[in-house]
Amino acid sequence: MTPEALTPERILEATEDVLRRHGPAKATVVDVARVLGVSHGSVYRHFRTKAALREAVTERWLGRTEEALAKITADAAEPAPAKLEHWLSTLFEAKRHKAGDDPELFATYTVLLDGSSVVERHLAELLGQVREIIEQGAREGDFAVDDAGAAAQAVFSATARFHDPGYAAEWRRPTIEAEFSAVSGLLMRGLRT
Repeated sequence: MTPEALTPERILEATEDVLRRHGPAKATVVDVARVLGVSHGSVYRHFRTKAALREAVTERWLGRTEEALAKITADAAEPAPAKLEHWLSTLFEAKRHKAGDDPELFATYTVLLDGSSVVERHLAELLGQVREIIEQGAREGDFAVDDAGAAAQAVFSATARFHDPGYAAEWRRPTIEAEFSAVSGLLMRGLRT
């Protein structure tokens, strides 16, 4: 591969491959370079450190979920109560699939959790989407809330068990979907006028 053909996107794709094969503890920039057929210095020209590369992979990976949730948030045709339930269930399913279907990248995500600006930005984006849906519901008279930001934080906190990676082991339990439905239903009843 010529250095001109090396793009950040290609590096991120190769890094995801390497992380899936070797896991976050054993994956190296040299492994990524080898997959791409370039020197590790070529990778470092795009990502200055291994940590920067891991954060970029995590941001790309989390961005896929954010995009799917943003589409739900922006859907003007869906009423806020249905939209919020749809949004919460989509987040839950996305996190479950990430943990179950892509465990190596999920492990990388959990390594980066503590103090990562990528994760903090991701959480802020998700919280903002919930706030936007609750504001829509308040405008339309479906939700009785005085402070949409506080209500969004409460909803996000109340559903943490279904999207916080710290609870990933519980997501395989046979009763988890019923438990999610019970919490979601309770929240929806609490938000309604």
